[in-house]
Amino acid sequence: MTATTQARPKGRARKPEGQWALGERDPLNPNEVFKQADAPLNVRRRILEEYAAGGFDTIEGTDLRGRFRWMGLYTQRRPGIDGGKTATLPPEELDDEFFMMRVRIDGGQLTTEQLRVLAGISTDFARDSADITDRHNIQYHWIDVKDVPEIWERLEAVGLDTMEACGDCTRTALGSPVAGVHPDEVLDATPALEYIKKHYVGDPELANLPRKFKTAIAWLPDMAPEINDISFVGSIHPEHGPGFDLQIGGGLSTKPFFALRLGAWVPLEEVPEVWLAVVKLFRDYGFRRLRNRARLKYLVEEWGAERTRQVLEEEFLGRKLVDGPPAPTPKHTIDHIGVHRQKDGDNFVGFASVAGRTSGTALAAVADAMEAAGSARVRLTPYQKLVVLDVADENVEALVDTMRPLGFEARPSHWRRATMACTGIEFCKLAIVETKKRAADLVEELETRLAHLNEVLEHPIAIHLNGCPNSCARIQVADIGLKGQIVTDENGEQVPGYQVHLGGGLGEDLVVGRKLRAHKVVATELGDYVERVVTRFVEQREVSETFGDWARRADEEALR
Repeated sequence: MTATTQARPKGRARKPEGQWALGERDPLNPNEVFKQADAPLNVRRRILEEYAAGGFDTIEGTDLRGRFRWMGLYTQRRPGIDGGKTATLPPEELDDEFFMMRVRIDGGQLTTEQLRVLAGISTDFARDSADITDRHNIQYHWIDVKDVPEIWERLEAVGLDTMEACGDCTRTALGSPVAGVHPDEVLDATPALEYIKKHYVGDPELANLPRKFKTAIAWLPDMAPEINDISFVGSIHPEHGPGFDLQIGGGLSTKPFFALRLGAWVPLEEVPEVWLAVVKLFRDYGFRRLRNRARLKYLVEEWGAERTRQVLEEEFLGRKLVDGPPAPTPKHTIDHIGVHRQKDGDNFVGFASVAGRTSGTALAAVADAMEAAGSARVRLTPYQKLVVLDVADENVEALVDTMRPLGFEARPSHWRRATMACTGIEFCKLAIVETKKRAADLVEELETRLAHLNEVLEHPIAIHLNGCPNSCARIQVADIGLKGQIVTDENGEQVPGYQVHLGGGLGEDLVVGRKLRAHKVVATELGDYVERVVTRFVEQREVSETFGDWARRADEEALR
């Protein structure tokens, strides 16, 4: 199933797409030129031996705005540049002399020792910045290239790194935040995640893909499997028992696609092999001509499930995959917030910050709180949340109370729980509007204005804010998705605002949100708009109707 169907015009001669498997090796865009000129992973040596000593001004341009990404580094946005100039200024005018850095945390799994190291890097090198991303990375800002070698040394000492956290490569692999402890889990997919990280991340043969490649592997469908390039989701085969349903070709950005099932069942021990085969298929057949068509989703959309599976089996696996049943589909988002029983009798406790924003100071205090509660394991989630494992009954309330002043709520309001936001104009060079602070202000507003609905709403209404069209915060699959734009206010002035998407969802409610014709909301009036549309939903909904159901059927006037 896809959210968009694109057909090639009939009778038009095919342009070379840069598909290596067809002998199309000539680089067709600037990114392919610099990747061919020098392997992206080679930049690590230059960072360690040249740039860290020489400083920002010594960094070569295609390293700075290209290969640095393979080391988890992006230049951040220079302060003071408004959103209206985002697409008009050349990169050198947008670049600050500091970097955003992503720490790769496959499966979102951390120990208290690792958490302390992450906290220390934040306070020592990143001006106390730390965001939990929706790919359960930790993201820093204000990183100086001179400090990168020491940061890497500290990370690697505890088994962490930034390798391929960005770039045209296999990004951080998502896993279930409660892998190994959830009572409904039949197979723990952690061994597959660990094998892939150990054997394939940093492999030069896999480090030049057409675009980024996003992975999700878990028994539970709690890692947004429908919108990853490849997902393995728990499924029980009637003959072979527990394994994983294979789905590929998902992704959002400006043209959303939901992953296609290939109808194949994969046992746990074969997950890395099948994952590798799909990566190679993408590497060799993926489109490299136009960057906006270089994701795997476009190839899968053109080929369809049958041909994709055939090529995968015949050219990259050398064998047939086992046919299998689909994975169960969740009715609602599984975010693990609150107190839940583990299979061993202890508890895991899920906490919400506001849109993933935290600090090194707070993370160090979280490690202290965990240890006081007898826990040494914490997980980050694909919903910008944090889950503490292994908490005994008698320690739960003390942990919950200690975490609250640190910005983490185990019993949050609906609005804090279900609001997500991308990095936004504060640091991102692609952004047009503010997101993180706007999300925090919006949550505070709604907790006051709509407090009376906390007991009325059966499920939180997800609000996702994105600073540009790229949908890092998944705006098309939120109840209320907000895409940052410069809009015209009632006085005819150009101001920050949002285009509205309504009624999107994953799981059983798998649909792209409805985009209202010409409807924009000024940023300063966002609280008014959300209050208005949520109030109308409560007034007009039918029995058992979700916000998404209502938003897709409601008259447009009710949604404005």
